[in-house]
Amino acid sequence: MSIDTTFKLAGKALPGLAMAAALALGAPAAMAEPTPAMQDAAVAGVEARAKLAQQMVDQVFSYAEPGFQEVRTSAYLTGILEKNGFKIQRGVAGVPTAWTATWGSGGPKIALGSDIDGLLGLSQTPGSPALKPLVPGAPGHGEGHNSGMPLMIVAALAAKDVMEKNHIPGTLMLWPGVAEELLATKAYYARAGVFSGVDASIFVHVGNGFGTSWGDSGSNGMVSVEYTFHGKTAHAAGQPWAGRSALDGVELMDAAWNMRREHLPITQRSHYVITNGGGQPNVVPDVASVWYYYRERTFDSIRNLYETGNTISEAAAQATGTTVERRVLGYAAPMHGNKPLAEAAYRNIQKVGMPQWSAGDQAFAKSVQEANGLKVAPLADKVAPLGVPAPGRSFGASDDIGDVMWTVPTITINYPSNIPNTIGHNVTAAIAMATPIAHKGVVAGAKAVALTVLDIATTPQLVADAKDYFQNVQLKDQKYDPVLAPTDQPAIHLNAELMSRMRPQMEPFYYDSKKYPTYLDQLGIKYP
Repeated sequence: MSIDTTFKLAGKALPGLAMAAALALGAPAAMAEPTPAMQDAAVAGVEARAKLAQQMVDQVFSYAEPGFQEVRTSAYLTGILEKNGFKIQRGVAGVPTAWTATWGSGGPKIALGSDIDGLLGLSQTPGSPALKPLVPGAPGHGEGHNSGMPLMIVAALAAKDVMEKNHIPGTLMLWPGVAEELLATKAYYARAGVFSGVDASIFVHVGNGFGTSWGDSGSNGMVSVEYTFHGKTAHAAGQPWAGRSALDGVELMDAAWNMRREHLPITQRSHYVITNGGGQPNVVPDVASVWYYYRERTFDSIRNLYETGNTISEAAAQATGTTVERRVLGYAAPMHGNKPLAEAAYRNIQKVGMPQWSAGDQAFAKSVQEANGLKVAPLADKVAPLGVPAPGRSFGASDDIGDVMWTVPTITINYPSNIPNTIGHNVTAAIAMATPIAHKGVVAGAKAVALTVLDIATTPQLVADAKDYFQNVQLKDQKYDPVLAPTDQPAIHLNAELMSRMRPQMEPFYYDSKKYPTYLDQLGIKYP
């Protein structure tokens, strides 16, 4: 064979000598897309790990750790990844429970993420239609965040097998959303460069449908800020004139904000809780705090809302003879999904289709709905339509995956692991999250993610199109502009005191996968 001889492969010509060298080194040739055999292998790799998916979903459900306290959860998940050849970096962005797990070499670099935190006060016995906390007052997975990282791990392991066998270059980086329910970390991840070098990012979130979307989602961005007022103590009955009530400052700010709220755009959402109202009634409080979430549709309007709140806080302090300081506790950018990635992922969602629900699954879903006064609807049997921008749509809520979306090309895939019409941030949304419904939804979602990873890894044009959309469409009118000062740091103190009290009560309920096939078996729950 002369050095001028050429070979055709994947539609491209390679000089014979280069081709021989590539074959000798086991290097990959250029591809336009994954082959059907690769896709079949990825799906089979997910199915072969269905038991691992169930174990991980159940284990993380049993830990039920809230934001910044996901200690057992992170140790457990990184242990599995480490055993499977991933390199772990812990404590990223100054967050002790945050980490990255990286495998592979070269490009494209693909980030795979999902949230892992629970919600305060939402402890619930899985598989029980009746509301029954495992530990009264303890956190629970009333948003289903116990299922997303198990999905991503199964998908990554299946894709990794195919990439290794077929010598496909690329790097996979898994990462967890810590304290998403506080909207408290992803902006710090972005600032710390966690996504440096990432070409494409896939995020997953639990739901009762199976789909994805692109463009402006209609979500609000948000800034989380705590205001602390300082006054002067005095005997509240004997010498009230000698004191200056920090609580008065808090209450006046809240009253003023509620009056101002009437005259704000209808797209805004704002809410607060008083986190410190003083010690006892007969002591004028010298310290009091209130925690606000300000939500709006654009970077500029979020900042304007925040500055309005700051002005009101300072006015309240002046009026009450107190002083006020503020601390940003978290931030979330408005969400914007990448069109080329969403379209690729949606083709895979259609290929995978909905899980095959059993009669027992449907009966259980109905029993949960009926027992809790929810609208009765069956588990879905068709994938959702591809979500597209709808001008004027606004649904108020926020998710700090938006910060990743404005940093690198990103999509969110919603997977069907919960029951229709349960209430978000409520115990009803926890009931199914360690049952076959959750397990089947995770397996379906993992197949779609694994297939999309292969699309990205083998299709340079998809990566180029995703970057072009990100640079020339998404960033055309808005740029990433978070309300974070250089001095703002993650609020890693949150929930620490609560978990120091609750964890000993929760530990007897941790899932033991060596003794019991499922968490329902361990708890003695008959399904359905």
